[in-house]
Amino acid sequence: MKIKKYNFLKDYYLDLSKLISDFENDKFLMIIDQLKKLKKNNKLILAGNGGSASIANHVAVDFTKIAGIRSITFNESNLITCFANDYGYENWVSQSLKNYAIKGDMCILISSSGKSKNIINAAKECKKKNIFLITLTGFDVNNPLKKMGNINLWVNSKKYNYVEMTHHVWLVSLADYLSEK
Repeated sequence: MKIKKYNFLKDYYLDLSKLISDFENDKFLMIIDQLKKLKKNNKLILAGNGGSASIANHVAVDFTKIAGIRSITFNESNLITCFANDYGYENWVSQSLKNYAIKGDMCILISSSGKSKNIINAAKECKKKNIFLITLTGFDVNNPLKKMGNINLWVNSKKYNYVEMTHHVWLVSLADYLSEK
């Protein structure tokens, strides 16, 4: 009897490739249109937790450097620890938005589960300030964050790395697209 060889990496990359290419083109075009509408004095704000915070950092630099869109994150340890201490961890991102976001800014909030309280509270703050909001989530199709954005990109997976890598590729592709145009 012949034993079937398990090919983890091939299966992993195929699964990830399917998720990455399962995007809604109309939503990407809407995001591109919104990004092009940002005025010189406005900025793109990105936020997330853990791996999503790292994605936000990387993509903010790419949007600034290669796409010419001024972008920021709130991932400075002194800001996080100060605001989390003073306002509670569930409010540090929303408090950052209260202090740094202005009318006409745009925000991208990233949460694999779509259930992170600090990110949901940040989405509520975006709504209060009338900031155009893009959400990136995964896991449950009906997660709370997905319901809050003006545009919502959702990954059909319950695996953190699949969701995070898909979010990363999608966001970097937007920056690359804008740099080519």
